Amino acid sequence: MAQKDIKNRIGSVKNIQKITRAMEMVAAARLRKAEQRIEALRPYAGAIRRMTRQAAEAAGDIPQLPVLSEHEDVRNVGILLVTGDRGLAGAFNSQIIRAGVRAGDALEGEGKQTRYYASGRRGVSSLTFRGKDPVGEYTGFTDRPAYADARDIASDLTAAYVDGELDRVEIFYNGYISPLTQKVTRETLLPLQQASILEAEDEEPDEGDENRPPAADDAEVDHSRALVEYEPDPEEILGRLVPAYVEISIYRALLESTASEHGARMTAMRNASENASDIIDDLTLQMNRERQAEITQEIMEVVAGAESLI
Repeated sequence: MAQKDIKNRIGSVKNIQKITRAMEMVAAARLRKAEQRIEALRPYAGAIRRMTRQAAEAAGDIPQLPVLSEHEDVRNVGILLVTGDRGLAGAFNSQIIRAGVRAGDALEGEGKQTRYYASGRRGVSSLTFRGKDPVGEYTGFTDRPAYADARDIASDLTAAYVDGELDRVEIFYNGYISPLTQKVTRETLLPLQQASILEAEDEEPDEGDENRPPAADDAEVDHSRALVEYEPDPEEILGRLVPAYVEISIYRALLESTASEHGARMTAMRNASENASDIIDDLTLQMNRERQAEITQEIMEVVAGAESLI
C-alpha cells in the first residue's frame, strides 16, 4: 500500500473517531438525565405497587372485572418487545429480540399462539424481517419516552386482554443496572394474578433490616393497615388501580430501556474510539515502515549511481 493511501486511510479513521467520541459524550449526557428520570419515578411506581397490593388483600378474592379476570385457558400470549429507534448500541437491541422470539417460539411449541408488539424501530424492523409482523408498532420516542407513550401501549394491551384476544401479556426489556451492564428482563403484566404485583415487595426499607426492633415496627405496620378505610369499596379501587399499574409498569420499562440504551451506546462508542486508536497506531507504523523502505531504496540508488561514476 502506498504512503498516500495509508495517509488517506488514517485520515478517514480519525474522522470516524471524532464521530464516535462525540456520540459517546452525547450518550453520557443523556444517560445522566435518564438515570434522574428513573430515580424520580421509583417512589410513584412503588406507591402504585403498594396500593394495588393492599387493595387486592383487602378485596380478598380478585373481583370479577374484565381487566382482573384470569382466563382459564391460556391460548394467546402477547409479547411486548421494548427496543430502541436507533442502532450503534452493541447488543442492546438484538438481545431483546432474540429473547422475545425465543420465548415466542417456545410458547408456540406448547401449542399457544403469540402476538408481538414492538416499541422502537429496531424491534419493528427485526420482527418484520423475521416474518413475525407486530400487531402494535410504537416508534419515535425511545430517546425520551413520555407517560402518554406508555398509556397508549397499555391501552392497546389492556383492550386486547379484556376483549379476549390475549390471555396473557408479557414484556421484554433491558433492565438498567449500570452503564456497562444491562439485564434482559421478562415480566408478566396481565393477568394480575400472575404479575409480580401480588408478591412480597422487595423494595420496602423495613424488610431485611436486622437493626430495627421487629415487634414494635410490625405492630405499627399492622395497626396502620387496620386503620385503612376504603371509599369506595376495595373492589372498585382495585379496578381503577390495575390500569394505572399496567401503565406505570410499561413506563418504568421504557425508562429502564432508555437508560440501558444510552449506557450501551456510550460503551460501544468508547470501544469504537479505542479500536480506532489501535488502527491509527498500526497504520502509522506501517506508513513509517514504507517511508523507511523508500528512503533506504533511494540511498541505495544514489550509492549505486556514485559507484558507477568511479
